[in-house]
Amino acid sequence: MAKWHGISRRKASGGRLKRPSRYRGKRRTEISTEQQFAYVAEEDKRKNYRKRANSQTVRVLGARSVNVNDPKTGTTVSATIKGVVENGADPNYVRRNLITKGAIIDTDKGKVRVTSRPGMHGVVSGVLLED
Repeated sequence: MAKWHGISRRKASGGRLKRPSRYRGKRRTEISTEQQFAYVAEEDKRKNYRKRANSQTVRVLGARSVNVNDPKTGTTVSATIKGVVENGADPNYVRRNLITKGAIIDTDKGKVRVTSRPGMHGVVSGVLLED
């Protein structure tokens, strides 16, 4: 469900604002996009979203692979995601296998901390953690 970021039709005291609410409706520019979460999935799935002025953004809907950077060697390889181990944003995200920035995921290369924002960047990247 989309959120509306327009002006309120109520005062801080709870009273009604008569003037704007009588003639002004909701504008398309004041409606934000829906929240899309990146899940651990069987295959990588992305979705393109059209924004204003015909620009586009890519969001990850399902992630199977992650780009893992090894700070010791300085190399980046692709790894397969097994599941979410820890997520500081919300403990329920671990149960639901949601990937956000800062989440620690288990891969075939080891534990990885996600450094990208899958909902904004359209890719899942992370740094390998030392065990």
